[in-house]
Amino acid sequence: MTTTAVPPTAPAAVAVAPHLGPDLDPEVALLLPEGVCRVFRVLPYAVHDEVVLVAAAQPGDPITTQVVADLVPGTSRLVAHGELEVSDALDRLHPGSALAETPEERDDRAHLVSLLTAHRLVTDEELRIALLEHARTGDPLGDILVAHQTIAEDVLVAALGEIHQMERVGLADADPDPELAHRIPEPLARGLRVVPVAQTSAAVLVAVARPLAPADLAEVEQALGAPARQLLANRTDLDQLLQRVHSAHYASVATQHLMETQPEVSAHQVFTGAQKTVPALALIAVVLCAVVWPFTTLVVLVGLCSLLYLLVSVYKFRLTLRALGTHLETDVTDAEIAALDERALPTYTILVPLYKEAGIVARLVRDINALDYPRTRLDVKLLCEEDDEETIARIRELALPPHFSMVVVPDSQPKTKPKACNYGLQLATGTYCVIFDAEDRPDPDQLKKALVAFDRVADNVVCVQAKLNHFNQDQNLLTAWFANEYSMHFELVLPAMGAAESPIPLGGTSNHFVTSTLVELGAWDPFNVTEDADLGIRLHRAGYRTAMIDSTTLEEANSHLPNWIRQRSRWNKGYFQTWLVHMRNPLRLLSETGLRGFMSFNLTMGSAFVLLMNPIFWALTTIYVLTQAGFIEQLFPGVVFYAASALLFVGNFVFVYLNVAGSLQRGEFSITRTALLSPLYWGLMSWAAWKGFIQLFTNPFYWEKTEHGLDGSAS
Repeated sequence: MTTTAVPPTAPAAVAVAPHLGPDLDPEVALLLPEGVCRVFRVLPYAVHDEVVLVAAAQPGDPITTQVVADLVPGTSRLVAHGELEVSDALDRLHPGSALAETPEERDDRAHLVSLLTAHRLVTDEELRIALLEHARTGDPLGDILVAHQTIAEDVLVAALGEIHQMERVGLADADPDPELAHRIPEPLARGLRVVPVAQTSAAVLVAVARPLAPADLAEVEQALGAPARQLLANRTDLDQLLQRVHSAHYASVATQHLMETQPEVSAHQVFTGAQKTVPALALIAVVLCAVVWPFTTLVVLVGLCSLLYLLVSVYKFRLTLRALGTHLETDVTDAEIAALDERALPTYTILVPLYKEAGIVARLVRDINALDYPRTRLDVKLLCEEDDEETIARIRELALPPHFSMVVVPDSQPKTKPKACNYGLQLATGTYCVIFDAEDRPDPDQLKKALVAFDRVADNVVCVQAKLNHFNQDQNLLTAWFANEYSMHFELVLPAMGAAESPIPLGGTSNHFVTSTLVELGAWDPFNVTEDADLGIRLHRAGYRTAMIDSTTLEEANSHLPNWIRQRSRWNKGYFQTWLVHMRNPLRLLSETGLRGFMSFNLTMGSAFVLLMNPIFWALTTIYVLTQAGFIEQLFPGVVFYAASALLFVGNFVFVYLNVAGSLQRGEFSITRTALLSPLYWGLMSWAAWKGFIQLFTNPFYWEKTEHGLDGSAS
């Protein structure tokens, strides 16, 4: 492609179209997107001798010349036309367009460009890229330049101060009077990014991230009960000040809201009175029966345990068969993603819980910035614990742009991921939100896929769950087993559960929510250490549903056994917590989920109880093989023996089959053979389950920390 600029009296231009009249050829005029035409003040209007003539208000501008050359097919020529003439032609071509700018907006952008170029703070190439994004998204040019770290936030604040003739204020060490700072209600202060910092006899001085619109300023002054004078501030510093002012409120809500408003679904009470009394009475009954009918009692117990084994195995096998070779997820095509209007994209909040993750923060930032989503529409909350000084220092050292916001969660109990997420959710500005863990590598288009999915699914779907898998599955045998398990769970089991509209225990990451509905539900239970599974059940009980999408987030599989045990024991403890919470009133659960949902919930959570039974049955089998002990034979008389033998075959076959099927469904053939050794992995899972079960009584809210970056890919 080539582009040249000519004066308006050049023969080629005059011979075809001396002015941009009402008879413009729409086919030619639409060779450039409307946003590009309005930002660069250009408009294709004719073709002469196979050259596309493009009206341009600034035909000699090198950036405009380059943009037209890149976007107009073939050879093009810039022809000088008046800015007003180009603008009028665009308005006729796109009547009532929401993309039209006011003269003030154009003047402000031109002033900003002039300031930045005069001080050589941006290059032509950086400006061209930013202006094209501005044309696509409509977001402020200055915010785009800051988001891409072309200029610093302080530079933009200085430029805005000069453009709007406003004073600036530094907030890094600000400590405003608490009574004054709280005169603006927290929701209004957070929504407008405004904090009162001082008061004079004439007005209240308020720090703002950007100049307030007249209507917003009037609302602020009404809340203050006095005139306000705006002072421009660094947006990152202003966000930190907002957190300091309202931290007590955020901490209280994060910890106590669910417990106080919906105590019946909060895990803050591990066992209810009934859950202590009924098992105690049952245990007494079993002991009495064992005294009177010792072997009969043991046989009945063995039979019941075998039945639970069988039901859990058959349920998972049935789900797998339904999903195998099919596509039950909500599929989103590349064409649907390309058709999205970036100007209409909502703000998307990304919650990233961090604890002792200083080593992988840089990689995390890189992967989030790689998402195919305008950075100016991202609201990334890096959730740090107050005592994690190393991670906090590392984030500050990176000097991240304002779409990354560090949220420091006050040090209090319980110190859990869901409490941190609850804290960050109160600061969220996104219409939708998603959790990513520190080591996550989501597909670049995942946010857009989730948006398309939300538009296509039923109205009661308020959560979209992406698939999870691992990027280091080939590191060792443990990571291969872990990847096989994830493939089975996210490629087969969860899609089948979603298609059946069963309660879905959400994955710990990459679940996308409608933010307002998540807040309405009470968000996450800070006392449940598998908060994702619990939230999935609460969501279902409230009448909402979850859909799966065909997008994957890659995580780091634990490659060290002690680290794996810590993580898995916490998961199992959370499953026990979740079962106890939702079975406090079984009849109510049954009425809210229906019989199928009730059975699905119990069989899903029942897998944790099956893991507890494994070592007992393995020990009995080993003792019998080594000693031929007669009492063991008596535990398996007649039908129980045949049922248990069948279960030994069926259970192990199903477990191996599920892992093989999962890796085959995903196409991970290199690790399929490791699934044949899955019974060994099952043994490790039982070890972790017993650890989690014991902690349920000794330390129920303790969050077992999982270390990341052990695969050597932290940088």
